[in-house]
Amino acid sequence: MDSAAVTRLTRDRVRFLVAALAITTTVGYGVLTYAFSALLGPMSAELSISTSTAVGASTVAVLVSALMSIPVGRRLDAGGGRGLMSGGSVLAAFAVLGWSQVQNVVQLYAVFVLLGIASAMVLYPPAFAVVVAVAAPAARNTSILTITMVGGLASSIFIPLTGYLAHTLGWRTALVVLAGTVAVITVPLHLFAVPRRPRGPGGSRPAKSPARVLRDAGFWLLAGEFVVHSGGLAVISVHLVLYLVSLGHPPARAASLAGLLGLLSVTGRLVASVSARWLPMATITALIVFCQGVAVALLPAVGRHVGGAIGCLVLFGLGFGVSSVALPAILLDRYGATGFGTIAGMIGTPATIAKAVGPLGGAGLAEAFGYRPLMFTVAAGCVAAALALVLSRRVRAPASATEPLTM
Repeated sequence: MDSAAVTRLTRDRVRFLVAALAITTTVGYGVLTYAFSALLGPMSAELSISTSTAVGASTVAVLVSALMSIPVGRRLDAGGGRGLMSGGSVLAAFAVLGWSQVQNVVQLYAVFVLLGIASAMVLYPPAFAVVVAVAAPAARNTSILTITMVGGLASSIFIPLTGYLAHTLGWRTALVVLAGTVAVITVPLHLFAVPRRPRGPGGSRPAKSPARVLRDAGFWLLAGEFVVHSGGLAVISVHLVLYLVSLGHPPARAASLAGLLGLLSVTGRLVASVSARWLPMATITALIVFCQGVAVALLPAVGRHVGGAIGCLVLFGLGFGVSSVALPAILLDRYGATGFGTIAGMIGTPATIAKAVGPLGGAGLAEAFGYRPLMFTVAAGCVAAALALVLSRRVRAPASATEPLTM
């Protein structure tokens, strides 16, 4: 086979992989993350538990997923994603099926530990690591954007779908249907589309140790940015409706306004990726995050009016999903593809923990001082995160952080 044919075959295989991962991450986020909100009410009522107790199970899943980020990343760097992602899909299907059978709080929390492990194995981070390993450098960012653009539809598809299933079949049967959906769609796609180990034009040897990036001051600035920003986004996503109601908006309108964030997150990812043709992704992300800080700071002043609230939320919403495409691009630009899964996990772990605990801290701050100080705190965090990104561009990575390590 001539070299051109090999190139075409490789390109077609990568396209198939990207299409498969776009589908599996959409199903994964839809079932493992977004279905919970549609089932929260009927599940809590039947199990006779408070809403906060039920939400605690979801928090446990997020924390477990965070703790799994580094070991999953190392496994991806060492052996590829087929076995790990296929196994994660099987675990996800069985965990969702187990969720449908829980009878008490202990069983619920145990199931959500399994859901957290499965989430770490099948959602964006492992999908991105697989793409980075097999795609040509010029195709990586486009491939990641494609996955996130499709995955951004998960909430729009699965929240109403799950609500409909729960209403017509009951929440337990709805989960059986969702478990079957995970098994039928994601397991075969991961088995047949994901390569056994890193190979191809973008293939890289796994890093022997993550210490090479820990010596880079820019890494700590990037980690700080994504931790603070993730926590701030989580605070807004959980508390925004209540804050808009406190500003005088009826609950239905407040929920509709908050829905702008999800709609605009896909737009923000597209804007960031297109802008990367002219500016570094770190610079683009810093500008977007800074604008988010301005938007949140203005919300207490102009948010009582519908037009003012829409303006602030549009500005904030453009950055709501930007981290999904920004983090892989920034890490690739700074460190290359070697050990990408491990390095991404090193930032993803604290960022995901911040995402899990941020709303709890926000609730405490709001109860003690009110929502206005909370909004200003989030705004200050966004500005600080933007500054950290700018500074990371000015800190040159040491040679040991960018060179592949020998085995």
